[in-house]
Formats: sequence, structure tokens, C-alpha cells
Amino acid sequence: MILGKIIIIFFIFFIITGCENSNDPNLAIEKKIEMNKKVIIFFGDSLSAGMGLQSINESFPNLLNEKLKKDGFDFLLINAGVSGDTTSGGLTRLDWVISRGVDYFILELGANDMMRGIPAKEITKNLETIITKVREKNDKAKILLIPMKPFPNMGVHYGNNFEKIYRDISQNMKIPLSNFLLEKVAGIRELNQKDGIHPTKEGHEIITETLYPDLIKLLK
Repeated sequence: MILGKIIIIFFIFFIITGCENSNDPNLAIEKKIEMNKKVIIFFGDSLSAGMGLQSINESFPNLLNEKLKKDGFDFLLINAGVSGDTTSGGLTRLDWVISRGVDYFILELGANDMMRGIPAKEITKNLETIITKVREKNDKAKILLIPMKPFPNMGVHYGNNFEKIYRDISQNMKIPLSNFLLEKVAGIRELNQKDGIHPTKEGHEIITETLYPDLIKLLK
């Protein structure tokens, strides 16, 4: 059990990267203190982590950061995406990720729960707890919830309950919902890798354009 926790911690340490091209996320977060930058954390799964891409810099969170820079924004972006992560897994690692501070929190989790058939009530509880913990860390932190959509083979009943999760959380916790992340990418063969699930580099570029207006609203 101890060895497993050590491996998980090491894995997260390796995956999370700051937008300043630092190999050490802790060093990147320290720059917030030195340069007084606001911190944006993308907290997600393989979609945020850019699974299958040549570099995490090709993932949509990092592409969004480059777009923000071009438009004159100056933030410290932390890509805290971990492939295969579920809402319960995210809850387990959350304290470590936000330990040095958070100003903007982009929450992209739930797809892996859906593929495992996790009950909607459990997913909702985990997402709400994550949001509560972020607010406890910084009651002024702004949060954006990215809704996921169910696979058709999960059935109509489960699918309806799953989609309702995000709408209910948005309403009950007064958190804005973004557009569906894969709105112009899902189901398009040339924009997805061989597994048909994870976007290609071109897919991530389209996701960037889809999410950017929602991110700008949050930042302003």
C-alpha cells in the first residue's frame, strides 16, 4: 500500500508541468510567489494530460496557455491531468495539487467513471467534494466545470443521469459550465487517435478553440 502511494505521488509529480517549461511543478508554482502570477490549474484525466501526443505541450491546456499569452494574459498554468484518473482518484490527489495555491480551477473529470459505470450519485459527490476543497483553499477561486457526455452503449437511463450530474452541480454550486470539450472532435476519425477516444494534435487544437471563450469569461 505504501509503495503504491509512493508510485502514484511520483507519477503525478512527473505528469504535472508548469507552462514556464519547468521540469519541476513545484518550481513552477514557486514562480507564482516570485512573479505574483495568478495560478490556473487544469485538473483532469487523459484528455487534459494529452495522452498519445508527442508532447504535453500539444495538449489543449498548454495550447490555451499559449493563446492566452498571445492575447496579453499572464498566468501560471499548471496542467494537472493524469491519464486514467477518475473523480475518486482526483479527490485523492487534490490536496497535493492545490497545496501551493489556486486562483482558477478547470475541472475535467468524470469520463473514466462513466466508462466504469460508476453510479451518478457517487460521481456527483466526488466532484462536489473537489469543488468544496478548492473553495476551502481559496474562497475567491473561480471554477469552471467541463461537462462530459456518456457513450451510447451505457444505456439511456445511465446516460441521462450522467449528463444531469454536470447541470445539477453547475446550478447547485453556482459554477459555470463550459461547452462540451469534444463538441467538434468526438466521432471524427481523422481528429482522433486509433482508439477513437483520445484526440490527435489537430483535435486538441480544435478543443482549444472550443474552450477558449469559456476560459476568457472565467478570467474576466
